Amino acid sequence: MKVYADQIPPEGVTLEEATDPSVFELDTEIVKFKSPLRIKADIFKITNAVTVDVALHTFTTLTCSRCLKEFDVDFVKDLKLNYQVEKTDRIIDLTPDIRQEILLDYPIKPLCKPDCRGLCLCCGKNLNEAECGCKRDDQINT
Repeated sequence: MKVYADQIPPEGVTLEEATDPSVFELDTEIVKFKSPLRIKADIFKITNAVTVDVALHTFTTLTCSRCLKEFDVDFVKDLKLNYQVEKTDRIIDLTPDIRQEILLDYPIKPLCKPDCRGLCLCCGKNLNEAECGCKRDDQINT
């Protein structure tokens, strides 16, 4: 998303767009974007400072770090960006800053549910679905 600094009126301007997440190169092995990234930006300029209030919304699919099951998450984030602009600065590209803010919100270890039991270390069965029957050290000591 690009903003022309010299075209921002004194009362500010609101821009809205839906962008393909591939533009931001956001997909990883753990995080996949399912829908366009909806961006709403309220932009204000005071002399040589531009303030942008951004609201982001999209849907993502995450992979649980314990059981490897995929689950959907509604991604919503509000952020404030500030830019110093000189008379020679005509265009402000918000894309790199929006990308960085989204990446900072990626979970380190996403969980499908807080009490996810994960996979059996012996046979690999998803312990959220059923017990596997393997003799594990934690069962032997009890």
